Amino acid sequence: MNISTSLTLNANRHPEKLAVVCEGRTYTYQQLNEEVNRYANGLRKLGYEKGQKAAIFMKNSDHFVIAFYALIKAGFVIVPVNFRLTAHETSYILNQSDTVVVICDQEFEETIAKSCESAEHVAHVFVVEEATYSEHKSFASLKDDAISEPDVVVKRTDDAEILFTSGTTGLPKGALFDHERIINVNTGVIMGTEMNANDRLIHLAPMFHSAQLNLFVITGIMLGTLNVIHRDFNPVEVLKAIDDYKITYFFGVPAMYNALLQVPNSESYDLSSIQKCFYGAAPMAPKMIEQSVELFGTDQFYNLCGLTEAGPGGVILYPEDHKTKLGAGGKAMFLTNARVVNDDFEDVAPGETGEFILKGETIMKEYYKKPEETQKTFRDGWLLTGDMATVDEEGYITIVDRKKDMIISGGENVYSVEVEQVLNSHPKVLEAATIGFPSEKWGEVVGGVIVVKEGETIDEEELKAFCREKLAGYKIPRQFEYVDQLPRNASGKILKYQLRETLEQS
Repeated sequence: MNISTSLTLNANRHPEKLAVVCEGRTYTYQQLNEEVNRYANGLRKLGYEKGQKAAIFMKNSDHFVIAFYALIKAGFVIVPVNFRLTAHETSYILNQSDTVVVICDQEFEETIAKSCESAEHVAHVFVVEEATYSEHKSFASLKDDAISEPDVVVKRTDDAEILFTSGTTGLPKGALFDHERIINVNTGVIMGTEMNANDRLIHLAPMFHSAQLNLFVITGIMLGTLNVIHRDFNPVEVLKAIDDYKITYFFGVPAMYNALLQVPNSESYDLSSIQKCFYGAAPMAPKMIEQSVELFGTDQFYNLCGLTEAGPGGVILYPEDHKTKLGAGGKAMFLTNARVVNDDFEDVAPGETGEFILKGETIMKEYYKKPEETQKTFRDGWLLTGDMATVDEEGYITIVDRKKDMIISGGENVYSVEVEQVLNSHPKVLEAATIGFPSEKWGEVVGGVIVVKEGETIDEEELKAFCREKLAGYKIPRQFEYVDQLPRNASGKILKYQLRETLEQS
């Protein structure tokens, strides 16, 4: 049993059922499995050994899904790479992961070509559509005539993925997972959300990100769902697709929900098929959740709060909890244990702040080729996340900040999420981030970085007064900066180190 086994089983179980829809191209489960096998058999003929690494540098598409499962069936370990990275950043990941094969979209071929100039191990680059560099080949050239299952045994305990962290605080690290850990992630999703074969999923967040890939793509294929794939996020097209394909499960980062809420005449689309909505990767303001509940016509919202190193996994806030615990992270996901501990590794008392730690069947094996970082990240089998959190009397955990993002003003700890939730609830603020601004008197003070809603202007004194109603004095932002947009990584997380660097240079 491995990640790809379920695709083969579903091709046998219901061969005519529609599996994937993308830009007018459709595949039944039988067609998808046969296409995957053709490419897997072509990959086998390259002569690589089981366990070697292959990178996917692509936007969402049916080709991504085919490449992923073909590589898995051929015995490769997959390295999904953020297609927004520069050649320099990509080269680091290719070298760090020992990648030998790269499959990329044509629009990223130049980036891959430049990154391979200093990538030591890459021997083959395959390009979806036609290759424009003589040393590259088209992805289609891999396609073999044989539709039989490839002649390689991939075990449950074999390595499957190297998922690079988002690098919000420094160079990304590769979290290594075997097939068993990913299957445990899928099992946890099914247990926690009751997803089933009749569901219809829409895939919007980048598939190179662990949440979209492991929680939804692989789980969906495992169950035999319909999977509608969008290459780029266009809010109008998303609403249309939900209407056309009667999508039942929706996952998006808060920025996507925000964009959908701005679509004029959204009520003209029939969104009544949506049964469950998931959000994660970044905090979502309670007001935005309430507006999204109205947009989709369902209160079945789930907050997924976790990290790459956990599969991704962490804590989940169920729909019934949104009524009384809105804004909290939740309780541990299935197959995972979660705690909040102090510096002595003791559980904190309710209301106290400590480090969020995890243990369970979905946690990574290690950081690939980084033994020192791995050792620092685990203690007594617990994954040290670096996230600061609180826990209430009923055991609900709330992430309040990254350790490195915590603001210390005059000896008082200020957790940015709490301040951001207040700023984001202001009617003229589109989105906001908080960071520490240098201060001779206080060491640092709370600073707000604001994106103002189009057509609005903000009176800073009025904004401070608004905050004063909801925050203690030392938590109120003393300075504000205004930007057109906040820098984010591909998973939607605000890159606060970039904000700090920009402000230092200004």
